[in-house]
Amino acid sequence: MPETRPELMREGWLQKRQQKVRDEIERNRRGDYRVPTWVLAALLVAVLAGWLLIVFLNG
Repeated sequence: MPETRPELMREGWLQKRQQKVRDEIERNRRGDYRVPTWVLAALLVAVLAGWLLIVFLNG
C-alpha cells in the first residue's frame, strides 16, 4: 500500500512537476513546442479590438 503521508505526497508531486518541466524543455529544444491557448486568445482579442477601433474611428 503506498504511503499517504502529506510529506511523501508532496515529494511525489514535486518529482512529477520537475519531470514535466524537464520534458517540456526537451520538447522545446527539439523544436516541438506549441503556442499556449491563452496567447492565441489574447492575439485574437487584440486583432478584433484593433479592427473595431479602425471601423469606429473612421466611420
